[in-house]
Amino acid sequence: MKCKTPLSDLYQWYISGNMSKKDFEGRIFQYLLDNFEQYRIFDKDKNLWDDFLSWLYPRIARAIDLYRDLGSSFDAYISGLVYKAFREWRRTEAEHRTTEYICWQARAEDMRVGESEGEYCEEARDVSIPEGIKPRQILLLLLKSYYFVTDEFAQRVTHTIGAETEEVMNMLEELRKQRTEREDEILELRDRLYCQFYRCLAYQKQMETAQPGTCYYEKMKDRYERAKQRFLAMKKRLGKIRLDASNRMIADVTGIPKGTVDSGLFALRNLLASNTDSAV
Repeated sequence: MKCKTPLSDLYQWYISGNMSKKDFEGRIFQYLLDNFEQYRIFDKDKNLWDDFLSWLYPRIARAIDLYRDLGSSFDAYISGLVYKAFREWRRTEAEHRTTEYICWQARAEDMRVGESEGEYCEEARDVSIPEGIKPRQILLLLLKSYYFVTDEFAQRVTHTIGAETEEVMNMLEELRKQRTEREDEILELRDRLYCQFYRCLAYQKQMETAQPGTCYYEKMKDRYERAKQRFLAMKKRLGKIRLDASNRMIADVTGIPKGTVDSGLFALRNLLASNTDSAV
């Protein structure tokens, strides 16, 4: 049965002590729920009205405390609350739709460019070492390319250069483990970056609705600038995270000095480049 008792009568029962505040809040909510057609703000879409009232409900208790009988009835007071809250709710929903759209656009773009790289897997055949290249240089190159080779290919390489297969596979596994940790760090930082981006959008929207020169406008402007600087700092940090194996990482897993790794890979690159030029 619909609640038809005017809100002003309910208020009189409440202030006379015949109704607890919690019951009064519930009766107001039920009245709004049953009489949504009189407010005409959702074109008779009761589902939207129900969603809006769920959002409005926490504000009803504060509205009761703030009401003062200064000529307007409690019915008019609640109606004013509904229309004012509706404007805020509509603005909030619009901001949510904007940020959701941007989020999915960013996620879709991220999925397009962030697909996993394929492993390099060549057909099984003997692996030979080109003339002039040392076994250690081959090992360093294998570790440098750890993400693009299969275990089977890595085992054949280690057999060719006379290295301990288990030891080399442990080195590769350690590099892959470190990559997984960095990938997790990247995902976490990207989520934080998205949230910070939405925060910047929210402050920007609030600036657009405020009057320039007012205290509120300056407050939102200051928040926007600080949020933007933090966003740029996080973006810069994200750009510095590398997934490939650095020479320092290779030195750590092999237990040889970084300078040896640097010089070994540098000499190998020059040798391969000279062999390529000679072939041309």
